[in-house]
Amino acid sequence: MNYRFIIVCSLLFTMLHGQYRDLPDVVTKVATAAGNWLKLETDARAMAMGGAFVAAGRGVSGIPYNASAIAYLSDSELVYGKSSYIAGITHNVVSYGRRLSGSDFFGLHLFYLDSGPMAVTNEFYPDGTGEDFRALSMALRFTYARRLTDRLKVGGSLNYIRDEIYTTLMQTIAFDLGSNFDTGIYGFVLGMSISNFGPEVQYHGTGLQQTVPDTIDVDGRLLRVTEDFPLPLLFRLGVSNDILGKTGIFKKSDIHRLTVAVDGLYPSDYTVYTCIGLEYGFKDLVFVRGGTHLGHDTAGFSVGLGTLVAVGSTKIAVDYAYVDYGVLKTTHQISIGLEL
Repeated sequence: MNYRFIIVCSLLFTMLHGQYRDLPDVVTKVATAAGNWLKLETDARAMAMGGAFVAAGRGVSGIPYNASAIAYLSDSELVYGKSSYIAGITHNVVSYGRRLSGSDFFGLHLFYLDSGPMAVTNEFYPDGTGEDFRALSMALRFTYARRLTDRLKVGGSLNYIRDEIYTTLMQTIAFDLGSNFDTGIYGFVLGMSISNFGPEVQYHGTGLQQTVPDTIDVDGRLLRVTEDFPLPLLFRLGVSNDILGKTGIFKKSDIHRLTVAVDGLYPSDYTVYTCIGLEYGFKDLVFVRGGTHLGHDTAGFSVGLGTLVAVGSTKIAVDYAYVDYGVLKTTHQISIGLEL
């Protein structure tokens, strides 16, 4: 009887598993969310580490990944980053954070994406009317974090999101929440966050107007009505560990540091994928990074370099990242930060 039960359960499991495997395109939910640029990686260090930053992120550069990252600030920090993205698209980041008290922190993070000039075309001028337009996207985050204990940090962001394409516009408010917890178990740090939690959005503007005969409408135009779409909700869960370093559990060193980070990401409009990153630091002066994306639709491996130089009481950080996006070619990102 027990053998029959085991065989039946095995057959059912095999059939269900096979059915799931046969329907990968059905469950991805691609193109079911608006503002997919909100999922872009925005920091050179994070990009070089394959995007594994929800637990490894420190300071204002970690705000889009985990709002509690600013609770690691010792005083204040200013970062500027620029990325040469695919197809002539660029995006820029300006962020600032400050420690308000022993346990309270505040930060601002601006992400700005520019498509570059594109020709306006229509059915009469398929090669262009002589006019150009741009797609401009922006996310401005106001972030607050609190250090609840010496091991637990929590944070949240209020986000103003704006997407402008020619004469159409979408704007809304969304929220991010995150936490960072030092487990005390062999040096593992656990990070969790949820991003882009907000209402459904809709595009408006004169670009949706359609010219029609006055027999159809007395004003000679009709307005197309777009559907409501949700924002790309993104849940991150990850761990990081300094397996080598001053606080390394497995190997202590005052000169060398090796950090390993692994993130699991579950976007509302795609399947679960994984980010894996490594960072080697020599005397906290020179850094070599590498990472990869597993199960991502385009992103593959990444590498990067960084340096942190002290000039008086100010530290200057310069980071570079190179990411291979497969058929979409490669990207380069540079970040410059000041720790004041």
